[in-house]
Amino acid sequence: MNAGVVVLLFGNRRVPRPLRDLTACRIDSDAGPGVIDAAIGGQRRLVIVGADADLAATLTRLLRAQRLDVEVAYVPGRRTRATRVYRLPAGHRAARRARRGSARRVTLIRDETGSVVVGRARWLPEDGGRSLHGEAVVDDTVLFDGDIAEVCIEPTQDVPGLRARIRGGRWVAGRAVQLGSVGVRVERDGVPAPRAARRSTFYRHVEGWCVVR
Repeated sequence: MNAGVVVLLFGNRRVPRPLRDLTACRIDSDAGPGVIDAAIGGQRRLVIVGADADLAATLTRLLRAQRLDVEVAYVPGRRTRATRVYRLPAGHRAARRARRGSARRVTLIRDETGSVVVGRARWLPEDGGRSLHGEAVVDDTVLFDGDIAEVCIEPTQDVPGLRARIRGGRWVAGRAVQLGSVGVRVERDGVPAPRAARRSTFYRHVEGWCVVR
C-alpha cells in the first residue's frame, strides 16, 4: 500500500505522526535541484512537508522532468496561500489526507524560466526602488502602463488559471500575464530571483499537476 510513496522533509521539519511508517527523505535548505530529483526517483506519490516555496520547487522539478503524472500531497504546518488557492488542509488533517486522499488535476502556473508558483508571485521595483516602470497585460487587458508599486500574481483553481493586480487595484483574471519593464525584481512564493529582469511572464501550463485531496 505504501510502495511508491515518499515523504520529502524540507529544512528541519519532522515527519508528522500519521506518516511515520513511510520512507522519508530530508531536503536541506541549501540542497540543489539534483537532490530533489534523486528523491523523486520513480515514486508515484510525493508528500511535501514544508512551505509553499518547497511545494513549488518540487513541482518545478516534476515539470522539467515531464513527470506531472506524479501525485503530490502537501502537508504544511499551518494554512498558507497555496492551501487557500487549492482549498487544501494543513497540519495533521493534511497528513492524514496525504495517505488516504485521491489525486485530481488542478491548474499549474509557471513562468518563462520553467519555475512554478503555487501561492503568490510578485513583480517589484529593481534594487529597492520606489516604483516599477513598465507595462503589463493580462491576456488582452492592460493591467498597468507607467509607474506602480508592485504587482501580485496568484494561481486560481479554475480556468483561466491565474489572476493579477497592482497594489490596491482589482484582480484581473486570465491565462497569462506579461510584463515589459526597464527593470523588475521577480519574487516567487517568497523567494526572490537571483537577478533582475526586463521581461517576465506567468501563464497556465497546458498540463495541470496532480494534487492529493
